[in-house]
Amino acid sequence: MGEEPTLPELLLVFAMIGIVPTVVGGMVILGVVGLTMWATAPLRRRRRARSEDDRGPSDGDPSEAP
Repeated sequence: MGEEPTLPELLLVFAMIGIVPTVVGGMVILGVVGLTMWATAPLRRRRRARSEDDRGPSDGDPSEAP
């Protein structure tokens, strides 16, 4: 039978067990959020353009007044 691990070795193993899923999960979440933002960008652009077209002259920004 092998030697028992020391306290620093145990802490390193526990840290690795906790860090690896956190890093991998974080990358997956950021990837999904990024892909969602990328995929919905054209839809947001269309909505913004449509809402700006629907605004009347009195609904606009006061700083844009002639």
